[in-house]
Amino acid sequence: MQKAKRGISILVMCALMLSVFCGSDQTVKAETSVDGTVTDYSNPNNWLTKDTKEDKSVDVFYVYPTAYQKQSSEDPNYCTVDNISMIKGANGAFNRQATAFLPVGNIYAPYYRQADALYVLGLKPAEQDAAIDLIPAKDVKAAFYYYIDHYNNGRPFILAGHSQGSSVLLNLLTDLSNKRPEVYKRMVAAYAIGCSVTTDYLAKPENKNLKFATGPDDTGVIISYNTEGIGVTKSPLVLPNAISINPITWTRTNRPATKESNEGSITLLTPSVSDLTPVKGVASAQVDLKRGVVVCSSISSADYSVQGLPGVYHTYDYPLYFYNIRSNAMNRVDHYWAANATDTNLQ
Repeated sequence: MQKAKRGISILVMCALMLSVFCGSDQTVKAETSVDGTVTDYSNPNNWLTKDTKEDKSVDVFYVYPTAYQKQSSEDPNYCTVDNISMIKGANGAFNRQATAFLPVGNIYAPYYRQADALYVLGLKPAEQDAAIDLIPAKDVKAAFYYYIDHYNNGRPFILAGHSQGSSVLLNLLTDLSNKRPEVYKRMVAAYAIGCSVTTDYLAKPENKNLKFATGPDDTGVIISYNTEGIGVTKSPLVLPNAISINPITWTRTNRPATKESNEGSITLLTPSVSDLTPVKGVASAQVDLKRGVVVCSSISSADYSVQGLPGVYHTYDYPLYFYNIRSNAMNRVDHYWAANATDTNLQ
C-alpha cells in the first residue's frame, strides 16, 4: 500500500485531495448563500454525481467528509456550495471512498455547505451537533429527500459517509426514522464511518428506531468505526461511549482479525476510479471495547497518523478496509432482498 508522508494531517489531506479531481476542472454555478437557507437540489450543478442510468436494483447515497478549510481567520466557518476547493476535495474523497460501492448500487452524492473542521472540533460535543445541524445537515437532508422524491423510484438504498459526512448522516437518520418511516424501511444499511456513534445517541427517544449492526448480515442498521493504532488513549475524533464494528469480521467482539484476512486495501490517493488495485496484507483490525474504536496494529504509526495525533488513522478508515466494505455492502444487499423479496410495500 502506498504510504503517506509522515505526520499527514486532516488539513493536509484536504489539500492533497485537491489533486485527485474526477475529470477536468469546470466552472460550477450553484447556490451560494450561507444564511441558513437550503441549497436548491433541483439544480444539477449542486450534485457531485447522479447515477441516473439506474441499472442496479439498489442506490447508494454518499456524503463526503470535510473538504473545506478556512485559509484565514476572516474566512467563514461554513463554505458556499460552489466553493471550488471544497468541490475538488469532495471529488477526491469520492475516488477513495464512494468507489467502494460502485458494484453495489447507483450512486448519488450531493454537494453541500460544509463547516470548517477545526472550527467544529474546537466546540463542545453538544455544540458540534448544533454546528452540523445549522447548515450542513439542512443541505444534506434537503438533498436526500429530493433524491427520494425524484430519483429513487422506490429502490432500497445504502447511506454512506465519512467524518463530517457521517455526522450529517446521523442527523439525517434521526429525521428520516421519525418523519419518513416508510422510506427508512428501505434502508439496507448506513455506513457512518469515521464518526462516533455512541450508546448515548442510540438511547435518545427520537432514535428509538435506530440500531447498530451486530454482525455481517443484519440490515437496517448503522455501521461505524474509527481506526487507531496501539496505545491511543484519547482523540478529539472519538466520543465517550462510542461503538465500533470490526471492518474485517463485521463483529463487535474484541477478537482480532489478521492483516492476511483483510480482503484488500487501496493506495492512499487514487488517481482514477479505474485504479483500485487491491493491496493485500496491510491492515489488521481489532475492536477496543473500552474506547469503542478499531485498532490496527499492523501499520506504522509514524507513517499513517494524523499530524499531532499519534496513532489516529482517521484518513485511512476507508482505504485500509476498502474491499471489506465493498463485499460487506454486497452481502447486506443480498440479505435485504432475501428478507424482502415478497414485500409488496417497498414501493
